[in-house]
Amino acid sequence: MTKAGFVSLIGRPNAGKSTLMNSLLGEKIAMVSQKANATRKRSNAIVMYDDTQIIFVDTPGLHEREKVLNQYMLDEALKAMGDCDLIVYLAPITDNTEHYEKFLKLNNGRVKHIIVLSKIDQVKQDKLFKTIASYNKYSDKFEALIPVAIPKKIGHNELLKVISSNLPESPFLYDPQDLTSELVRDIYAGFIREGIFENVSDEVPYESDVLIDSIDEEKNIDKIYATIIIEKESQKGIIIGKNGDCIKRIGKAAREKIEILSGKKVYLELQVTVKKGWSKDKAFLNEIGYKS
Repeated sequence: MTKAGFVSLIGRPNAGKSTLMNSLLGEKIAMVSQKANATRKRSNAIVMYDDTQIIFVDTPGLHEREKVLNQYMLDEALKAMGDCDLIVYLAPITDNTEHYEKFLKLNNGRVKHIIVLSKIDQVKQDKLFKTIASYNKYSDKFEALIPVAIPKKIGHNELLKVISSNLPESPFLYDPQDLTSELVRDIYAGFIREGIFENVSDEVPYESDVLIDSIDEEKNIDKIYATIIIEKESQKGIIIGKNGDCIKRIGKAAREKIEILSGKKVYLELQVTVKKGWSKDKAFLNEIGYKS
């Protein structure tokens, strides 16, 4: 009998959830940034492990509600917690247990979970043992605690093995050849947003979003037309940059990632438009896909 199930990746902002999902999949489909709260929507990756199909669900970080957009992001994480078969709670090794304690209150024992201690390659062994000991006092709450180093893939196989043992018997829910059930346009929009986060500082990345206007698929090239939305007129100049340098860098970074995933040449055309207060406008957020 095969197994299958949904596994939500939960943790504070910038804990490394998207990085872990990409690493376990072996392909980059989710945007990654050193800046917190880069992930806004749920996305998934379909990972096959022996006779188990694991559907990982990447989520925005657990954080305080602020703007309407932040409320949507938190709701996305909470819904993912309630809709899954298992939670992987990602805890950077440098954190204390404060964030985990907040997660325990939110979950309230409803869904069983595994703790993944990430970034273990960044600390000495005595720090690792000390952190493990601090979580062991909650050992009656979690199924397993697994230290991992994502770039070196340390702990990956053990994590997949433990996840598999905690998922229900089930036929596969997706074609085993599929990497994700996400729409291609959502993945591409995420890569463009990642280019913004990489090339623009301060508040601009958080007050910007990307809409894919159209994708024209030809035999040897995909032509992608997208619009970057920002909140203030002054941000338009920052995104475009002197002589268009910044938007060129954004486009180049996104195009390279898209080409790796698609296996084809890509023509990417970016436009910039100002929509004042878009991140606080519930109707507009619903219109562009942030539906609560």
